[in-house]
Amino acid sequence: ASKYEQRQSEVAAAASVITRQEIRAFGWRTLAEALASLPGMHTTYDRQYTYLGTRGFGLPGDLNTRVLLTINGNRVNDPTYDGGPAGREFPLDIDLVERIEYIPGPGGAVYGQNAMFGVVNVITRPGSQLDGGEATISYQHPDFQRAGRLSWGKLLDNGLDVVFSLSGLRSRGDNRFFDYPGSGSSGVATGLDGERDQKFFGRLARGPWSFDLLQSNRTKSDPTGSFFSDPLTSGQFVADRYALAQLQYQDKFAADTLHLTGRLFAGSYRFRSNLSFGTGVSFPAEAEWRGLELRLLSTAIAGHKLLAGIEAQDNSRTDQATLDHANPANDVVVRKSGYRIAFYAQDEWQIADSLSATLGFRLDRNDVTGTQVSPRAGLIWRTLPETTLKALYGRANRAPNAFESGYDDGLTLVRNASLGSERVDTFELVVDHRVSRELTVRGALYHWTMHDLITLGTEPASGLPQYQSGGKVMARGIELSADKIWRSGARLRVSLSAQHAVNAGGDQTINAPRLLGKLNWSAPLPIVGLLAGYELRYDSRRLTLDGTQSGGYSVSNLHLRSETLLKGLEVSLGI
Repeated sequence: ASKYEQRQSEVAAAASVITRQEIRAFGWRTLAEALASLPGMHTTYDRQYTYLGTRGFGLPGDLNTRVLLTINGNRVNDPTYDGGPAGREFPLDIDLVERIEYIPGPGGAVYGQNAMFGVVNVITRPGSQLDGGEATISYQHPDFQRAGRLSWGKLLDNGLDVVFSLSGLRSRGDNRFFDYPGSGSSGVATGLDGERDQKFFGRLARGPWSFDLLQSNRTKSDPTGSFFSDPLTSGQFVADRYALAQLQYQDKFAADTLHLTGRLFAGSYRFRSNLSFGTGVSFPAEAEWRGLELRLLSTAIAGHKLLAGIEAQDNSRTDQATLDHANPANDVVVRKSGYRIAFYAQDEWQIADSLSATLGFRLDRNDVTGTQVSPRAGLIWRTLPETTLKALYGRANRAPNAFESGYDDGLTLVRNASLGSERVDTFELVVDHRVSRELTVRGALYHWTMHDLITLGTEPASGLPQYQSGGKVMARGIELSADKIWRSGARLRVSLSAQHAVNAGGDQTINAPRLLGKLNWSAPLPIVGLLAGYELRYDSRRLTLDGTQSGGYSVSNLHLRSETLLKGLEVSLGI
């Protein structure tokens, strides 16, 4: 949460950790499925991408721009769309995840852009844990999905930790009925929901050095006739390609009182799509970025953990285009580049044995909106050995991305040269209490206000769509959760979240369920070594764009697995 290791009780946030054991117990196949088990999180799927809703905020069309996703600390959100991929479009196979750290609330004081409502940091498995080769195959019905993975990892005698992995997926998809009022079209989208994914991950680590390389390529057919394209037409798709690399150095000096971290990173993102409007039209986009980060953590002064860092990112390319296959004279190409540079500092101050404070800020400057400041403050009081009380405040800023601020085709979108940043201010009170060695409970009460929200509006002169800022959204909510374990190995995790978000006029925001309920139970069964995981999720009804309510629903998942049929073999069944 502060870019260095902390105990969960010391973190200035209601942080949660999802372990590899939980991922295996419940059979989660995507990052979004795992995150959906946490308090205050809900998901939306439009048969192209999976979207995360956090604490009452989940605007349709928002490509997870307000949640920061990282892999081993390396940013995944691209500078063109700011998108945070969370479904199958996430570029890492979930079988390679050691744990998922979720830090809710504004993380802008440390992480900067996109860390508005939370930070998700995915930690990968080391080669020493694989200790050899792994092969996985799976099949899913009724969408005829086939997937496979080959991985190899080892801690070599010379101290080099190595991981290499290749995975692939192919799915026919569901054949669903669609109706398009006003167009005269309706029917079953047969064979139009297919998907193909390929992923590669490699990691080398030795001593203070580590190097990560990740590549993925996903193509998803579009059965929905999105953006008013021709319905029930084959050949329409979206495709995403990621390439991320990171070289990192971490070491300790001065009798372990000075920790140095330096990293170089680079990334590229390629988006392709093809839609039919009588003739084929494609919407390619390319992003390339590179940068560096340097940070120092000092514990030389008694009672203080002093953190300071600088981060710079050069967005060398954020190009976008609209290409008309039948009439190239209609083509539109927008070429753009930019930069971000930041300085951040924080002091974790141990005031007394039972009282600590976290104070920090981040100064961000970019080529679009100039300079913004994101402060952070937290007071953590251990009232009893079993009880911790946290009072938290944070602010995060997000500059408009290249698509929001720079794309202009004179037909579907008009550029807004004066588009400014948006910011969120959050106040939160968290209580953690350990009832016994086997039972912990948590309560979190929060209030957040979004200022100058960037949303799609209308440009007065032309009447065409344009991204504009100035909206305000306010929300308050409460999250209650409990975690119980038994000596037998059984575990029960439950949570209940009530959230209420409204715009400046007092109207309820869209796509924001008022009530979320989660139950996750896992246990060994006395039947031929079976291990069971049962999950129950409930989302209450939510307001839609046309003013109606989509009904509430529950999802019930059962996952059974066995590791005793044959040495080294794991077999699982999910329903």
